[in-house]
Amino acid sequence: MGAAQPADRASAAEAVAGLLASLSIFASLIGVAYRPGRLIPIALLVALLAIAIGGRHSRLAAFSLVTGGICFVVGMAVAVITSNPVF
Repeated sequence: MGAAQPADRASAAEAVAGLLASLSIFASLIGVAYRPGRLIPIALLVALLAIAIGGRHSRLAAFSLVTGGICFVVGMAVAVITSNPVF
């Protein structure tokens, strides 16, 4: 009677995609301040994996990819300007 339909419930893969997208955003933002050449490419790969899984969190996954790209450019610029290590 009040049971949810199986189509309304999120699958485990969609939940994992959302977590991966969130992890990618977090790693990208950390990479701006600490070794952008190491952290941000891995974060971009995680974002691509979240996009490949797709599902309900597809906009979050796309946002994580855009955030990673912007953070890569900003992080490399900050590292070069401040003479900090890139890798």
